[in-house]
Amino acid sequence: MSDLTETPVDVDVETEAAEAPTASQLEDEGDIAADYIEELLDIMDLDGDIEIDARGGRAYLSVTASDDASLRVLSRPETVTALQELTRIAVQTKTGSFSRLILDVGGSREARENELGVLVGKAVERIEAGAESAALPPMSSYERKLVHDIVAARGFSSESEGEGRDRHTVIRRA
Repeated sequence: MSDLTETPVDVDVETEAAEAPTASQLEDEGDIAADYIEELLDIMDLDGDIEIDARGGRAYLSVTASDDASLRVLSRPETVTALQELTRIAVQTKTGSFSRLILDVGGSREARENELGVLVGKAVERIEAGAESAALPPMSSYERKLVHDIVAARGFSSESEGEGRDRHTVIRRA
C-alpha cells in the first residue's frame, strides 16, 4: 500500500509556472479590465483616465484623474487590492483564463513601492546592527515580489515564508 500522505506545498499563484500570455491576450485583458473600471467610475460618478500597458507577462491598468481628490477613496491600498481582485475576476470570467492583472489607482502602486522600500531599509538596518534576519509583515505575492527585487538591489537575500494570509518575506545577508 502506498503512502498517500504528502507534505503540503505552498504554491504562490503569482509565480506558479504557466504559459505566458500573448500580447493579444494581454491586450484583451486590459480592454476588459478598462471597461469594468470605466463602468465602476460611471456608477460612482467619478472622472478618471485609464491607461493600459502590458509588460512582463501582465496587463497593467492605471487610473488617474486631473483632480486627485476624486480618486482618493479608491486609491487606499486595501481598496486598490480589493478592486484589483474584482477586476481580475471580471477578466477571468470573460476570458476563461487566469489573470495577473495589476491595477494602479491614483499612483497607489508607486506609493506602496516607496513604503516597501522604507520597510526594507529598516529591516536592513536591523541586520546591519547584528540581527540574523528580519521578517516583514504579511503581504500580497505582488508586494513580496517587489520586496525581493528591492532586497536584491541592496545586496541582501530574501525568501517568502508562511502560508496563506501569513505569507511574509524574511531578509538575510546575502
